[in-house]
Amino acid sequence: MKTAAKSDLYRKLPSVDDLLRETEIVALAAHEGHAAVADAARAVLTRLRTEISDGHLDSAAVDVAIAGLAGAVEHQLRKALSYSLRSVINATGVILHTNLGRAPLLSSALDHIRDTASTYSNLEFEVISGERGKRDVHVERLFQKLLNDSFAGEGTRAAPADVSTIVVNNNAAAVLLALNTLADGEEVIVSRGELVEIGGSFRIPDVISKSGAVLREVGTTNRTRIADYESAISQSTRLLLRVHRSNFQISGFTERPSLQELVSLSRKRGIPVVEDLGSGALFDLNSVGVSGEPGVIHSLRAGIDVVTYSGDKLLGGPQAGLLSGRRDLIARMRSNSLFRALRVDKLTYAALEATLLAYIKRDHEAIPVLRMMRASKDEIGKRAEIAAQKLASAALKVKIADGESVIGGGAAPSAVLPTRLLAVSCDDLSAEELAERLRASDPPVIARVEDGRVLLDLRTVFPDQDDVVVSALNRASRR
Repeated sequence: MKTAAKSDLYRKLPSVDDLLRETEIVALAAHEGHAAVADAARAVLTRLRTEISDGHLDSAAVDVAIAGLAGAVEHQLRKALSYSLRSVINATGVILHTNLGRAPLLSSALDHIRDTASTYSNLEFEVISGERGKRDVHVERLFQKLLNDSFAGEGTRAAPADVSTIVVNNNAAAVLLALNTLADGEEVIVSRGELVEIGGSFRIPDVISKSGAVLREVGTTNRTRIADYESAISQSTRLLLRVHRSNFQISGFTERPSLQELVSLSRKRGIPVVEDLGSGALFDLNSVGVSGEPGVIHSLRAGIDVVTYSGDKLLGGPQAGLLSGRRDLIARMRSNSLFRALRVDKLTYAALEATLLAYIKRDHEAIPVLRMMRASKDEIGKRAEIAAQKLASAALKVKIADGESVIGGGAAPSAVLPTRLLAVSCDDLSAEELAERLRASDPPVIARVEDGRVLLDLRTVFPDQDDVVVSALNRASRR
């Protein structure tokens, strides 16, 4: 396209001021505000000028674009004013999908957030005395019930009042606070096989460095013995740190001290032992067929002094870092000025309180991630069969296939849960194209692509979303 011809096309476009005087645009501005509509108009006109400059529009195409300017401005406005963070449907079968926000909250948590966040609350206020209170009391009493009651009558080192819990904003922060409180400027001993990297390139050595502690590595990548810890203890040693290898496993020629060995050494040398569990379950994972994943109560019963774990993984609550353990050590962490910098807000406390109450009532079905883990293969298969029968497009080819769901979120990396999958292909689309169309639906449906098919695992789809998935598949298959 010649430069002169482009100039003619540019002249066809109205100015921003002229466009804002159009009847439909005036009505839109009256409803949405002049500034937002003006920004949308500028964006639309700029895009048209760019397309003309790149030679993508001829005179006829420009005329069509001008005729649809009002609609284009409204579409641009809706896009600009819509939320970036939005709900999606997780059909991947990964229960704790980090990229999709990990644990969905239970309905009572949402109700509690709305009730306490939409007005004022007693976050740090003692209603009876009228004096200032502490925000962590709202969940401390529940942790007392869940954790301390587990020691009753067991003859372990901890009496029912010995275990205390505080909350920070994530598990990395919990580890940072524990290290800074107990080993600032001094040595912390860690096995080389536990110097892991978690999501987002956060590495245990870096967290230790930022805490002010000095890392002392012992053992080898695959074999560390209790003797390695004992021989490394010096006058500068303040802490033994055990890190759960949450997102990978080492198999074969391996060795690692037991919790009992570490606890025995810590008692013998008078050095606390902290365990970074990462996920940290408060229920028996063996009940859903997952073995080998340590739980919070198990570690505390073994005598670990402080356990750190996440709120939004196996606990099934909001993002948070939890520190449970010896009351005297937790008290030191609470008094650390870093605790205030890492503390959580009223929304997190509200969600966490509701989640813990469900545990106390043993209402595990109310907690979405636990309900998903407990769902049987047959239950998921029946839902998949019903969904398959509702797929009306002749272009879709559907098969119900055996498959595996995973926990995700760095929890139980080798554990799988048997499931039934919707394996879908489309005559006119590749599997990648079909998956792309599903992601473009509203709400987006996120699925897996394997062996030339789109795989949808209803384990991680809420039952009331099944028909939404069916509609999205029917729409995506149309030309």
